[in-house]
Amino acid sequence: MDLLLDPLGFSFFLRALVASTLVGAACAIVGTYVVLRGVAFIGDAIAHAGFPGIVVAYLLGWPLYVGATIAAVGTALAIGVVTRKAGIRQDTAIGVLFAGTFALGVFLFSGISGYVADLFSFLFGNVLAIGPGDLVALVGLGLAVIVVVALLWKELLYATFDPLGAAASGIKVERLELLFLTLVAITIVVSLQAVGIILVVAMLVTPAATAQLLTVRFTRLMLVAAAIGIISAVVGLYISYWLDVASGATIVLVQTALFVIAVFVGPHGLIAQRRYPVLRLAEDELDDAHAKGSAA
Repeated sequence: MDLLLDPLGFSFFLRALVASTLVGAACAIVGTYVVLRGVAFIGDAIAHAGFPGIVVAYLLGWPLYVGATIAAVGTALAIGVVTRKAGIRQDTAIGVLFAGTFALGVFLFSGISGYVADLFSFLFGNVLAIGPGDLVALVGLGLAVIVVVALLWKELLYATFDPLGAAASGIKVERLELLFLTLVAITIVVSLQAVGIILVVAMLVTPAATAQLLTVRFTRLMLVAAAIGIISAVVGLYISYWLDVASGATIVLVQTALFVIAVFVGPHGLIAQRRYPVLRLAEDELDDAHAKGSAA
């Protein structure tokens, strides 16, 4: 019991606990739409796009979260606009802007002499180093994301699965797409201090991907993903504290371990597939029969 209670006596650990819990929940909720849309790469791209904003904010003496937010949201909106107006595929726009913005960040960073710990924490993450001011900004951004998703989750879901039908029903799909990209960008900014630019895509994708192996109903999918995000963040934080290792990497490793477990023992996992091969064969035969009947 002391292993669980002793860390709570330190203010830095309490701040990290609040931050990691909020990050786990926000990333999982937004990540559900990311996984369903099949745009996991966009999280990695926007995370790297935030780096030049962080460097510029550091050089100007601004709060780093301000620079990261401006750069990440700006790049996310640019991806949406270029995709629609220039007529190119979204993955192409992501690739071009991702490489260009991150190259700009590296270019600016290379001009700074000496070791800059604040900037390196955004590359690799260090949730245990979050200060009171950082926590306030993180909580504000994180709660804003969760509230917006709570208000518009049906519209976002409709536009995800049937954008043409959503547009026909009066939903402004183009505006909703830009809002979604903005939510992804803000969620990534919230996560940068916890897991860093390099690992943030795992926070978005892994909990939702794990939940997909456990349930197929959307509401349950989002709730399970949020639970996985929160549990893995808290467990990873404790493990990183006990072992004195990188907090962001530990959180991601816990999420990955849960995903691997779900792959093997989930309702649709490998063990279930080996246990019920006859049932699956019968379902396949039934599908074939329906197909032949339709053809006739």
